[in-house]
Amino acid sequence: MCRVLAYIGPEIPVESLLLEPENSLINQSLDPELHPNLQLAGWGFGIWGDHLRKPDEPLLYHRPKAAFYDDNASGIIPSLGASTLLAHVRASGYDASVVQADENCHPFAYEGTPWIIAHNGGLPNWRRLQRELLPHCKDKYLKQMRGTTDTEFLYVLLLSLLEGDGDDDVQTGFERLLEVIRDAMRKLDLAALTKLKIALVAPDRIVGVNYGCDRAGETDVSGDWKDLRPNAEGEGDMSLSMLLEPMYLLLGKNYEAHAKSYQVDTCPESEATSAIFASEPLTDDGEDWVNINFGEIVFLRKTDGRISKEVRKLNV
Repeated sequence: MCRVLAYIGPEIPVESLLLEPENSLINQSLDPELHPNLQLAGWGFGIWGDHLRKPDEPLLYHRPKAAFYDDNASGIIPSLGASTLLAHVRASGYDASVVQADENCHPFAYEGTPWIIAHNGGLPNWRRLQRELLPHCKDKYLKQMRGTTDTEFLYVLLLSLLEGDGDDDVQTGFERLLEVIRDAMRKLDLAALTKLKIALVAPDRIVGVNYGCDRAGETDVSGDWKDLRPNAEGEGDMSLSMLLEPMYLLLGKNYEAHAKSYQVDTCPESEATSAIFASEPLTDDGEDWVNINFGEIVFLRKTDGRISKEVRKLNV
């Protein structure tokens, strides 16, 4: 599926996050480590930074072509810096029904909310599920919907369910999101494996979510995601494996001192000054990356230059 990268920390050149590392997000669109297919359906990013003319608003960039073919990236990105970033490369089925347009590239950002969103996953049958889900959606978000993706509809639905921007409110919103989706699946007899690996980002904040349900609409899903990957004989379950695989988190300091890599200096968690939330570990050894496992939500916040982290189980 898609690839996601979120960052909070000191303001640094965006090229050090998206272009320069060997396993940069743009290179992942061509050669992802933990996914078998190319990511061809477009890409984008949103950033906040003090150097921008509107530092309180996200600067958004979208391009509906494979990131590794984007001839604008090397000209635009080196001029940008960011203290908060959310970037995404989009995967899709290799067929003519996929709409490749700016409006369908993540991250999505609406007026009236501090949050932008990117998603690695899918909500099957989402157009039919709208019959039950639209009553939960607020007009102020529905009228801003421009594209044709399940992610943008999930964004509308989540924003409509949020009752505040505090961590507890956001957790409750995500729990309610899956609850109303599963209720709609049951009512319309449309239960299907639903993978929701979401980064919700606002200035100096990342909320990372890894959850969903299996083909029967159940959230209590067990199994080893590595063992479920198809073997040489084709035995396995790739979809269930991707549902259960972790998201990944790296905390540390002095990220800016490690040129052309995603390395950081390891330190006690209380001393961390930067955080990266990603679809796969982005350094060769991967030892410093923390797993955000299926059924978990992580809250990351930068305050006075330090990163706080809290991982919780979702009540779904």
